Amino acid sequence: MILKSKTMSHIKPFMDENFLLTTETSKHLYHDHASKMPIIDYHCHLSPKMIADDYRFSTITELWLGGDHYKWRAMRTNGVDEHYITGSASDWEKFQKWAETVPYTFRNPLYHWTHLELRTAFGITETLNPESARRIYDACNAKLAEDGMTARGLMRRYNVKVVCTTDDPVDSLEYHRQIKESGFEIKVLPAWRPDKAMAVADSSSYRAYVAKLAEVAGVEIDSYDSLIKALRIRHDFFAAEGCSVADHGVAEFPWMECSHEQADALFLKVMGGTELSTVEVAQLQTAILLELARMNHEKDWVQQFHYGALRNVNKRMFDRLGPDTGYDTIGDWKSAQAISSFLNALNVDDSLAKTILYNINPSENYVVATMLGNFQDGSVPGKIQFGSGWWFNDQLDGMVQQMNALSLQGLLSRFVGMLTDSRSFVSYPRHEYFRRILCDLIGKDVEAGLIPESEMKRVEDMVEDICYWNAERYFRF
Repeated sequence: MILKSKTMSHIKPFMDENFLLTTETSKHLYHDHASKMPIIDYHCHLSPKMIADDYRFSTITELWLGGDHYKWRAMRTNGVDEHYITGSASDWEKFQKWAETVPYTFRNPLYHWTHLELRTAFGITETLNPESARRIYDACNAKLAEDGMTARGLMRRYNVKVVCTTDDPVDSLEYHRQIKESGFEIKVLPAWRPDKAMAVADSSSYRAYVAKLAEVAGVEIDSYDSLIKALRIRHDFFAAEGCSVADHGVAEFPWMECSHEQADALFLKVMGGTELSTVEVAQLQTAILLELARMNHEKDWVQQFHYGALRNVNKRMFDRLGPDTGYDTIGDWKSAQAISSFLNALNVDDSLAKTILYNINPSENYVVATMLGNFQDGSVPGKIQFGSGWWFNDQLDGMVQQMNALSLQGLLSRFVGMLTDSRSFVSYPRHEYFRRILCDLIGKDVEAGLIPESEMKRVEDMVEDICYWNAERYFRF
């Protein structure tokens, strides 16, 4: 049965200018304050080469579906064959299969992201579905051929000021230099991501990585001390190239006491081709990560820890497609003791850098939110940060939960806000999504009498701070 239009008049239009904004105060905070703020994307996976080349995408499929494992997971769940996801199907066929999937993503953040991206990047307000797919595909491709729709142009379109990419210690950073020398007005800075230097569980791949590290650092790595020396050389190199942010991805946050002598013995063991036990892996990883954290502190870098992801759980598809292809999940480790021990070990000798903690398991929101206060030292507002809702949590419910936990156990007003964590040049509407949710959260509190209307100027400043100024002051790019 089709309802008559008059009975539907009470329904709010889909994604109008007040999308996600439920009160007049929310609307004011977003339109007059949050929406006007630039973007600092302090953690992403954009390709520096694409930015250096000012890459022009041939189709919306290349731009939109090329590396988006969020969309890939949804398509697989919808019964789409891998041929149309990561396989050899044409760009149109892949887009068509995504368009067929979109109507099945109601209540998934992908539905909102998809239409926000179409609206903000391409000016398309039509809903994507099988019937509109060809029109939208052709319109997007025509738009991509216009001036200003290149990698750099898209960054300008979204008012981006700073981008931090994700770079391994062995990376040359040549494209970052090219970008800087080109005079591009948006700062594109490297971020130090030494995860492979800690991947000691697989002795074969680890030895291969250490060989690469030794080559680029120009030192022979034949001991634990020489490993740390090589990492320090590369850390210094990154700093010289403008890096001031470290990213560390860990599954279960490592903490296992390990002496210098034990670390050396374990390093030699893995380099000799012997697989370490679970305890030995944790010991060596703890030792390496502590040294890396001390380097971060020495240079006054911000260090970010992303923890809790259980990666590459589908071995058959990992062997076929490799990592970062949509086969990761939320891990269920208890991390409070490990995190507190790790941070305390650094804090004891005053070597704890500015730190952002991201948890992928929402059940640990209050663990992280309460952990922050233990290691604030008054030197920097919000020195220890609760990172925004990460990965499986960067959606309406996850963001609200994260901000509520931070509000109740810390200071939301000192929060450094959102990041894209994305490989796509049209993912910046995630910042808009976050900002609308933030403004609605605070606006509802004002109208419920939980925050006094007489403090509205402070509320407005708080919104602008979380959207931009806190990050600008914290990172000091």
